[in-house]
Parts: sequence; structure tokens; C-alpha cells
Amino acid sequence: MIVLWTDALIYLLIAVMLVLGLYLRGKEHIQRPLQQIGRSKIGMVSLVVLLFFLLVGLLDSVHFRPADDKKNEIISLLDLWATPLREHGEKTYSAPFATTLYSKEMMTQPDGSMQWGYPRLEFGGRHLNNPETEKIPDILQKSGYGLVQGLGLTGAFMLLWYLVRQTYFERLNFIVRPELIAQGQAVPEAKHGEQFKPSTKAVWIVLFTIVPLATTLIHLSGYYHVFGTDKVGEDVFYQAVKSIRTGLVIGTLTTLIMLPMAIVFGILAGFFRGWVDDVIQYIYTTLNSIPSVLLIAASILMVQVYMANHEAAFTSVIVRADMRLLFLCMILGVTSWTGLCRLLRAETLKLREMEYVQAAQALGVKQGAILLRHILPNVMHIVLISVVLDFSSLVLAEAVLSYINIGVDPTTYSWGNMINGARLEMAREPIVWWSLSAAFVFMFALVLAANLFADVVQDAFDPRRSGNE
Repeated sequence: MIVLWTDALIYLLIAVMLVLGLYLRGKEHIQRPLQQIGRSKIGMVSLVVLLFFLLVGLLDSVHFRPADDKKNEIISLLDLWATPLREHGEKTYSAPFATTLYSKEMMTQPDGSMQWGYPRLEFGGRHLNNPETEKIPDILQKSGYGLVQGLGLTGAFMLLWYLVRQTYFERLNFIVRPELIAQGQAVPEAKHGEQFKPSTKAVWIVLFTIVPLATTLIHLSGYYHVFGTDKVGEDVFYQAVKSIRTGLVIGTLTTLIMLPMAIVFGILAGFFRGWVDDVIQYIYTTLNSIPSVLLIAASILMVQVYMANHEAAFTSVIVRADMRLLFLCMILGVTSWTGLCRLLRAETLKLREMEYVQAAQALGVKQGAILLRHILPNVMHIVLISVVLDFSSLVLAEAVLSYINIGVDPTTYSWGNMINGARLEMAREPIVWWSLSAAFVFMFALVLAANLFADVVQDAFDPRRSGNE
């Protein structure tokens, strides 16, 4: 197993989230907003979509070298699953579900004569003897088979969830509330079922949509290029799925880099004021004065020069691309912490004047204890709201930066690189539309789910809105 820098940070982020979840599990001020999110149909549906993307990203974050590989290649678990898509390339462009190339060429006939036409693909639809009459029924048949697989898999998950849920509530009745059962009183388990019933139904509807759709596309991709191929004959569906990890890395690791600076500087500036506040304000005001695009371009150029001067340390293409991706996350984190810092500074200025903070200072509580016990917990709702709101903007930022060639490495699979490559494809005749469409669909799904979930989190954790309910 090989651990890249971004892989290590992803594992660290998951560990931090698990520890934070265990720490906040019994906190009442956290449980109430989480229960409100759990009752929201939109929030739970968008969370399921985000978890689906996250699962794909995690599969693509476990890297290793194949034992029988002679190319010294580094692949992931997702690459191992998608081996047919990686190895079954074509000569050049082919449309979705096509059996021939997109452009005409001179073909040599069995009798030795030359003919101008569309050559058959080497992989897509090669199992068909007569594509004109067999393709549509074959696609329908294989789509039905993949659909049945997905429905069966989701049904098995639903049955397992039902059994676990019934077992949990039985243990809850006999262990937690034995005195009510002894008195013959009803145990309020119906409240638990009713509390999450609308959102649970919505979650299962989405699962019965996503899983069958995914299994159908996976099954069809074994016989056709479901989203076509690009200029060099690489499967576009494989590119779009591989780009999920890049979008998640940009959105999550940038947040991991941004949060410490924003939280520390924002709270210190608002609590101590004076020269500490002046210095921190000067730092983020100066940083905001620098055009972020120029700063990112200069930083990426520095990374390229460093890797060119130390080629021995970057022998693999994946390692070089991973280093550039990590540095892009660092630069975006350094340039995007100022907005959250301002919000935390303003909130801390208000909190330091509250009665419980004044009482703690009067009783001689140390300033560090006040910051950790009274200030930090009361600004975490702003942190959580900002994190989920900034995620979608960072995913879109990667696409924009890659489009102008200052984003991720050109060899990295990303939606921005797909859009950049489709720029010239849209101008050719006949037009090649599927690369741009695939990148748009996947990016739209991720960003829309992130935005909807961010709205629900904002409503749940905003104390002004929750106080009016």
C-alpha cells in the first residue's frame, strides 16, 4: 500500500471527524440541531448524495502498486474495479453508446479495397454482430439486468436496516425503560419512529434511485462507452468518476488547512483586541489586497520549478500530480481563511461582553480556559455553517482554475480539466458535447447536494432561527 500526501490528510480528516463526533455526542446544544437536520427531508437526501460521492472518493484514495505490474504504476481500489474502462481505450472520439468512431476514415475491406466510412470500435459494442439491429435491444436488456441488481441490493440494505432498527428499539425498551414496562405503560418508541419517518422515506426513495442507476451504468460500462470517449480514446465515464476525488480533496483539505488559522486568529482578535486585533486585521487585510489568481499562479509556478529541480523525488506521474494538488489546497486555504476569521472576530467581540464571560473573568478564571470553555463552543455553529457553505465554492473554484491552466496538474482527472479539454471540442464539426456534459452533470450533482445540505445546516445551527421555532 502506498500513501500519498493527500491520502494521509484525508485519513487524518476522517479521524478528526470521528473524534469530534464522539466528543460532541452528548452535547445538548449539538444534539438539537443534528436532530433538526435528521428531520429534514432535503437535508437527509442531500447528505445521502454527498455520502455516495464520499464513498467513491475514499475508494480512489487507497493506492497501491499491483504485484504483477511491470510499468511501476500506482493505482487505487477504484482503478482496480474500473480496469476494463482503463484498458479498453479506443483510437479517438466515439459518441455515448456508439459502436463506431465519431469521424470517418479510410478503411481496408476484406477484399483489399479501400472504403470511406466509420470504423468499428475495438471495445464498445464489440460483442454485437449486427449493431444496427442488435444495439437497442442489447442496451435495454443489460440496463434491465443492472436495474434489477441495484433494486435487489437496495432491498437487502433496507431489510438489514429494518432488522437492526427493530433489535435496537427492543433493547431500548427492555434496558432503558424497564420500569415503564413493569407498570404496563407504553414506551414512547413511536416518537423515535415518527421523528425520522418523513426523512427516512425520502432517504430510501433516493437510495432506490441512486443505487439502481449506479449499478446500471456500471453494468453497461462493461460493454459500451456510456459517456463516449475523448480525443485519445479514453472513456469519459471513467474520467468523470475519477474526478470525484479531486473535487472532494479540494473542498475538504482546503477546509482542513483554513480552519485552524481562521479559528485561532478570529477568536484571538475579538477577545484580546488592542494590538493583537490590529496585527491580525493588518494580516488578513493585506492578504485580501493580493489578487488570489495571481498568488495561486505564482505558487503553482514555484511548485513546478521545485519539482523540475528535484526530479529524483518525483519519479511517478501520480506523485507529481498529487504534490501539485496538495499545494493547490494549501494556497486556497491560505487565501480563503480571511472571511471566516472576520465572522469569528465579530462574534467573539459580542461574546466577550456576555454576562457568563464577565463573571468568569471576575472569578479569576484563566483566559485560556475562558477561550476553550465559553468562546470556542459558542462560535462553532458559525464554523460549521461556513464549512458547508465554502465546500461547493471550492469545488467550483477548482474547475475555474483548471480551466485557465493554473489549477491541478493536466494529468490529474478533474472536472476542470475535462471542461478545459472540451473547450476546443465544442468548436469542431461535428461537435463533441459529451465530455462537457459529463463534467457538468457530476459537478452539478455534487454542488447542488452540498448547497442544499448547507442551507439545512445553516437553519439548524443558526441560534436566531432556532430560537423562533
